[in-house]
Amino acid sequence: MTTEIISESLIATLPGHTYTDAAIFRAEQERIFEQMWFCAIRSSDLDKAGAWKTVQIGRESVLISRTRKGGIRAFYNICRHRGVKLCMEESGEAARSFQCPYHAWTYDFEGKLIAAPNLTKMPDIDRNEYGLAKVHIREYLGYVWVCLAEEPPSFEEDVMGAIEERLGDVHAADGYDVANLKVGRRIRYDVKANWKLIIENFMECYHCATIHPELTEVLPEFADGLAAQYFVGHGAEFGDDVKGFTIDGSEGLDVIPGVGEDQDRRYYAITIKPTVFVNLVPDHVIIHRMFPLAADRTIVECDWLYLPSVVESGKDVTASVELFHRVNMQDFDACERCQPAMASKVYSKGGVLVPSEHHISAFHQWVHGKVGDVQRTGEDLLGLTPDTAPLEERAQTVRGGSVEQDQTVSEAGAAAP
Repeated sequence: MTTEIISESLIATLPGHTYTDAAIFRAEQERIFEQMWFCAIRSSDLDKAGAWKTVQIGRESVLISRTRKGGIRAFYNICRHRGVKLCMEESGEAARSFQCPYHAWTYDFEGKLIAAPNLTKMPDIDRNEYGLAKVHIREYLGYVWVCLAEEPPSFEEDVMGAIEERLGDVHAADGYDVANLKVGRRIRYDVKANWKLIIENFMECYHCATIHPELTEVLPEFADGLAAQYFVGHGAEFGDDVKGFTIDGSEGLDVIPGVGEDQDRRYYAITIKPTVFVNLVPDHVIIHRMFPLAADRTIVECDWLYLPSVVESGKDVTASVELFHRVNMQDFDACERCQPAMASKVYSKGGVLVPSEHHISAFHQWVHGKVGDVQRTGEDLLGLTPDTAPLEERAQTVRGGSVEQDQTVSEAGAAAP
C-alpha cells in the first residue's frame, strides 16, 4: 500500500481500495481517529452549565458538556448499567444531570453516578467507579480536542507541532487570537467521499486554476499550481488589486489586531492530522473539522471566525463566507467525482502525483504506517464496494449561535441559488 517513485516527475498514490475498503476504514477508526487528538467542538458551543453536544469519533459516541463550575468534561455517551446511549440528539441542555432513559441511572456533570432505582440497597457500589467513562480533553484555539486512547499522544507534538511544522514557529498563529474569535457562520457539508481524498485535495493546488476561479483571482500564485503548504512559513499573497479575502476581492472586515505586518494580505493554510484544516487571513479564520462516518462519507463542519465586535454588531460577513464556501463546494464536488473511481480496476494500483503534489506522499506514508498491514475484506476483493452514488444533502449554517437552513447542496455538489 506504500507509495513508490515511478519517475522523477511521478510518484504513485495509495491504491484505490484504501479509499473504499471497509476493513481499512475500520482500522483507521481504531488506529487513527480513536487514538489521536480529535477536534470535536467549538468551546463556545457549550454556552452554559448543562449544555452538551454529542460527537461521533471513530466507532464511539462522545458526550461533551459544561459543568456547573464552568469547566468542560467529555465522556463516552454510554450508561454504565446496560450500555444505553444517554443522549440521542446532537446537542441539548440538561437541567441538573444526565439520566439514562432505560433504567434511570443518573449522573452529575462530572460524570459521577448520583442516583438509580434502589441504589441505597446496593451500598457496595462505588459511585465514582460506576460513573461515566471519562475521555481525555484539551482546549486549544477555542476548540475542545478529545482523545479516546488510554494514554494519549503528546498534544504539543501532534497538534501544536503541526502549526510549528507549517509556519516554522509554534507561536506564529498566536496573533490571530483564534480562541477569542466568535463564530460568524457555520456550514455543515455531507460529502460522499473518503476523508483522505478531502485531505489530499486541501494539501495541493494543482487543481486550483481548473476549479477555483474565484480563489485564484484573490490569490494569483495559486493559479501556478503551487500549494502554500509546501513551503514552511509561506503565506500566499493577495493580488495587487485585491482589498480583502472576499468573493469579489472587495474590502474585508475589521483586521484582527495581533496580525503582524508580515502576515497582512496573506493566506496561510495548515493541516492538523487527522481531520483539521486551519485557514488564516487578516480579518478572519476558517476552521474545517472532519468527521469520517464511512469509507465513502465524511461530514465536514466549517466555521468562519471573526472578532467579537464584528459578530456582535451584526456586520454582513457574506462576502468573506461566500469565497471559501464556494471553494468548499468546488473541492467537495471534485472529491465526490473521484470516490466512485476508487473502486475501478483501472485505479487498483492508484494514480500518480506530479512534482507540485509530491509533498502529499508524506501523508500517504503516514497513513501506510498506521494501517498498511490491514488485509482487504472479501467483499472488496470481489468488487462489491459500498454504493457511492451521491445523495441530496443539506448544508446548515449557524449565525450568532442559532441554527437555520441556509444552503441546499445538490447532487453535483453545487449550492442551490
